[in-house]
Amino acid sequence: MTKYIGAHVSASGGVCNAILNAEAIGASAFALFTRNQRSWVSKPLSTEEIHAFKDLLAERGFKPEYVLPHDSYLINLGSPDEETFQKSRAAFLDEMQRAQQLGLQLMNFHPGSHLNKISEEECLDQIAREINRALDQTEGVTAVIENTAGQGTNLGWKFEHIARIIEGVEDKSRVGVCIDTCHTIAAGYDLSTEMGYQFAMEEFERVVGFKYLRAVHLNDSKKGAGSHVDRHEVLGEGFLGKAFFERFMHDPRFDEMPIILETPDPMRWADEIRWLRSL
Repeated sequence: MTKYIGAHVSASGGVCNAILNAEAIGASAFALFTRNQRSWVSKPLSTEEIHAFKDLLAERGFKPEYVLPHDSYLINLGSPDEETFQKSRAAFLDEMQRAQQLGLQLMNFHPGSHLNKISEEECLDQIAREINRALDQTEGVTAVIENTAGQGTNLGWKFEHIARIIEGVEDKSRVGVCIDTCHTIAAGYDLSTEMGYQFAMEEFERVVGFKYLRAVHLNDSKKGAGSHVDRHEVLGEGFLGKAFFERFMHDPRFDEMPIILETPDPMRWADEIRWLRSL
């Protein structure tokens, strides 16, 4: 079994550039935005772009199952505000459709925020309904829920939040989870110690289930356990520490899925990938 490691690389100038940028850092997996993540509406992918992406992906030896597109940060599927909700619904469907067009199998997204206007339960149930709606209008793409640090009113920081969303999704074969290691420690699951690591993994299995794990965002954290602050750090230089990454690299539960760095210094990604492989 193999660990497929890469980073969230730039797709500036076109989605094909993400492939070249991933290759340049020695990656075997990568993440990208398939559209401008700061705008609600983006121009559609052209037929030429789609064919070029698929061809280059195969030519450079990347497998579609190890590519993890990330949706726009603007999207809030749990929004209590009608205008934001309608924009989020349309944008999320567009993201899922783009992944399908590019022949990719995953779409990573942050679940959403209740903004203190509706209950957590209402928000989580709304997110599940929106996943169902997008799955009904697409094929072959799994909606991958990323756990959050729990900043502000963001949900998804407790494994129970994620379990509730999954419970509301009708097609369980097309919903999955991405564990972000920085978000996990910030949420209060202290992965930095052997005991904390084992506890968090047992909790994830008990509450959600490793059968739903589809991807990892591998980041160290600038803030400590339970801080609820989402600040990524270079691997081994934050509160997770080097021992965590050694434990992670030896854990077979994280084989055969995209493992994506979102650490703050892109100039160090190639070195970080090499270091992880050396473990």
